[in-house]
Amino acid sequence: MSDLTPDEAFLTIYADLAREGPGAAADVGWALSVAATPAQARICDAGCGSGADTVTLAKERPLAQIEAVDKITQFVEAARRRTAPFGARVQVREGDMADLSGPYDLIWCAGAIYFLGVSEGLRLWRKALAPSGAVAFSEPCLLPRPSQAALAFWAAEYPQITDVAGIRARVAAAGYRVLGEQMQVGDAWEAFYVPMGKRIAKLRPEASGALSEALDKAEAEIARWKAAPSEIAYALMVVAPE
Repeated sequence: MSDLTPDEAFLTIYADLAREGPGAAADVGWALSVAATPAQARICDAGCGSGADTVTLAKERPLAQIEAVDKITQFVEAARRRTAPFGARVQVREGDMADLSGPYDLIWCAGAIYFLGVSEGLRLWRKALAPSGAVAFSEPCLLPRPSQAALAFWAAEYPQITDVAGIRARVAAAGYRVLGEQMQVGDAWEAFYVPMGKRIAKLRPEASGALSEALDKAEAEIARWKAAPSEIAYALMVVAPE
């Protein structure tokens, strides 16, 4: 695998992973409850990746119509395979999550709103929400009194990170209010990094070139997380327009 481009090498690592970022099925259920998402809702999974949360959304709301959107063809194809048992009520399309039509009762976005910016994404999605609709998103968050190890993790991964007060401020700047919030720490990250570590070990013997470099970067990321696993967090926020 020496002739891969950097993008192809990145996608090779993620090809057999169930998730593209931290999270757990229980987080989805919590957000649906906080948002009071109705049984026959119309839901969007924005930046759906390979569809782990799309599947959970479909199970949690078996009467809902769900649209999942991602811009990466490999992820869209994987999400379509995973959601095929749900039939036509779950549609997965390749597209830009900045351009949603709706109207949706809930927009779910796990670890991807940072591509748009919290305030910017919420402003864009406001027009795609139903009158009583809500947005649930996860965003990197500094916990109180972070250690040097935690700061080093985020300096490498997301230097513009803030604490939860900073996220609330960005929500308010977009004209939204917070309905609920909780931190994703520990198990949600282990569910992502443990399978990734196994995938790296599987690929390593045959790796060279761009793939070897991508594996090195992924291993370094896991090592930084292991240095402070109880401090590396996403804030999972459920918000609604004022």
